[in-house]
Amino acid sequence: MNEVIKTFLDHRSIRSYKDEMIRDEDLDLIIRAAQAAPSSINGQQVSIIAVKDKAKKAKIAELAGGQKWIDEAPVFLLFASDFYRAKLAAEKNGVDLVITEDLEAIMVGCVDVGLAMGNAIGAAESLGLGIVPIGGIRNKPREIIELLDLPKYVFPVCGLCVGYPKDRSALKPRLPKEAVYFEEKYNSDLREIIDRYDEEMSKYMMERTNGKSDRNWSQGIAQTYKTVYFPEVSPAIREQGYENKY
Repeated sequence: MNEVIKTFLDHRSIRSYKDEMIRDEDLDLIIRAAQAAPSSINGQQVSIIAVKDKAKKAKIAELAGGQKWIDEAPVFLLFASDFYRAKLAAEKNGVDLVITEDLEAIMVGCVDVGLAMGNAIGAAESLGLGIVPIGGIRNKPREIIELLDLPKYVFPVCGLCVGYPKDRSALKPRLPKEAVYFEEKYNSDLREIIDRYDEEMSKYMMERTNGKSDRNWSQGIAQTYKTVYFPEVSPAIREQGYENKY
């Protein structure tokens, strides 16, 4: 097994950071790795904003639902779906930007962000840094857009805390391979596999919380997805030009 695979398999979310700024050259490598990710039609529909300012990070932490690790991490990276450059390209060539009228633009932007963030995560962890992705920036997207001066056609998708780990969290069990990998066709007979995974996750949670919670995977998913937990996303993304007409 090579070092790249070892880095990926050793991934864990870090929510406690040392009060130490990461090196500029390391941040540059992380951004370069993110930019090297593949993108749809080489459109590169992703932008990254690094936030180091203490007051601004504190505000983002508040908007994200009180996630203090955003404030604690020395660097917070905002990953945004970006069709603003595509708009400029369309204007330069005398054509209309139509893709943003369809759901496809949202899918393309989010896929590009995911690919770029995956590269950034791998690069950061290979440098000995800790990270945790933050979907909570979509909790108050309009406020994030205003805070970071995002123009039309740019929408905040996810964030990434980056810093030196104060301590390493336990490695969280993943779904069994047979629950996510299939050959030739999808296998929908997953209930027993999920049952076994729920048992494993209950044991993990008991250890992680010192016996305070035995919440399993199914319980967590069901509780979270019983509502639309970021209801401001749909109206805000339309305001940013992603019309989704069809």
